[in-house]
Amino acid sequence: MEEAKLPRQDWIVLPLLGVLTIAFVFGSMELLARRILPEEGSLFVGACMVINDPSAGLQAIPNSVCREKAAEGQLTEYRFNSCGHRAGMECGPKPPNTYRIVMAGSSYGFGYGVMRERTFAALLPVELSRQTGRKIELYNASMAGRMPRAAALRFDELLAAKPDMILWELAPADIEDVQLQAIDPDAHVWERSIDRRAKFAASRELILHKTHTVWKHASGWYDHITILLRHLLYNDESEEQYVNSYLMNGDETAGFLKTDWSPRWQGHLEQFDSCAADMEEKAKAAGIPFVAVLLPNRAQAAMISMGKWPTSYDPYKLDEKLRFIIVSHGGIYLDILPEFRTVSSPEQYFFPVDGHPNSGGHAIIATLLAKELTGGAVPALKAPAQPQAVSEQTR
Repeated sequence: MEEAKLPRQDWIVLPLLGVLTIAFVFGSMELLARRILPEEGSLFVGACMVINDPSAGLQAIPNSVCREKAAEGQLTEYRFNSCGHRAGMECGPKPPNTYRIVMAGSSYGFGYGVMRERTFAALLPVELSRQTGRKIELYNASMAGRMPRAAALRFDELLAAKPDMILWELAPADIEDVQLQAIDPDAHVWERSIDRRAKFAASRELILHKTHTVWKHASGWYDHITILLRHLLYNDESEEQYVNSYLMNGDETAGFLKTDWSPRWQGHLEQFDSCAADMEEKAKAAGIPFVAVLLPNRAQAAMISMGKWPTSYDPYKLDEKLRFIIVSHGGIYLDILPEFRTVSSPEQYFFPVDGHPNSGGHAIIATLLAKELTGGAVPALKAPAQPQAVSEQTR
């Protein structure tokens, strides 16, 4: 029997129907994803930020206000003072009888994705004032972006704020991206965020990456699908599964957690050393204590909380290297990473895909920093000894 041949028009209609079906499925998924994880506004594409100046790094426009709702977070307002800082106060002379901390840092310190009053920059001075009995304020000069070189270039701004102490907040991505670079305004936040290092294990990531690439050129509707899938899978994974998935990434992503660092990460550290030496030298010349602290990323915090990891990895490796650099140049180093051993499932205090600390994470960071600062690391902030209770009462 001879096979019936398809009419000529079917060779056009059937493939077209297939394409339309695929488009309908992805379009429906995207619309659903946008309803589940809606976005609104943009901090980086708007009237608040200068993002394309590699000579100065990311910087905010003075007296500007932007609002953004990232896919995983709540609607967040970013309000900048006349010096272009999200400080919650105007720049200028500090009030009388006030101990002023000026903080430099990246998106963790900036409080990306979190309302300012719920960031550790706002919570920390309240806790320090309570424990020390002194009037303490924190002027936040951190900026969303992972470029220690920018902090070094703007160090005069920190000194101009007349600090009694400089606090340098660091995250693992800061060491990876030491050099200044312009930001692509067409890139979405999750693509350049800290948690781009926390992608799926090789097989799942390959599928999503291929889908992402195809739809990037076909439509602007691909992003929410990918974010939603990642968000659901990251939340569904156990702590151990998440860590194992993270460690399957390449050296560029998880290399800082290895016991033996690659030449790439050694080079990053050498560049960071240069930035730190420059900043600490200026602080020493001004007679101002220079304090640095490393805040963990999501996977690193989970590893420390679990208390176990493969023999070729060490979540404390970067912490040790940064301590050596900061102390060798005369600074003070706060070590809060060991405290995450007492935090159960700390990954829940980070946005699963974006990777930044959420409001719960900022509260934990504020508590741990206050403990270190009042414990004697900075003599001026040492909490007074509590009077001992009378052991016996007079009869």
